[in-house]
Amino acid sequence: MSLIPSFFGNRRTNVIDPFSLDLWSADPFTSTISNETAAFANAKIDWKETPEAHIFKADLPGLKKEEVKVEVEEGRVLKISGERSKEAEEKNDKWHRVERSSGKFLRRFRLPENVKVDEVNANMENGVLTVTVPKVEEKKPEVKTIEISG
Repeated sequence: MSLIPSFFGNRRTNVIDPFSLDLWSADPFTSTISNETAAFANAKIDWKETPEAHIFKADLPGLKKEEVKVEVEEGRVLKISGERSKEAEEKNDKWHRVERSSGKFLRRFRLPENVKVDEVNANMENGVLTVTVPKVEEKKPEVKTIEISG
């Protein structure tokens, strides 16, 4: 929880913010979770399924496509990872608030069996990563009409 002012880390605030990720690192003597974990926790990803594909959308503002990696591992596990670099600090800079996270992030999703992992497509536009995983076309049961004699 952010308290008045924080002497641990670079965060300074004058209010208690119960929704801040500072809850993870409020006690510098017992906490082992770093800002890197906060960045990990901030990688928000939507997953929707259409009749043709599974579509993942990740908000990654400020990242270039070169800073993001999309992989399929162990057959059907989609892995989205990357790193947001920390802004360089100048000696004379005075920070009043640091809310943007930096560090590595990683998300994994187990894909269902009905996907074509060889045809995964990723696109990055305006800070939004879209990963499309096409589905295997369902084979419609073959229906054979039997003529009734008699």
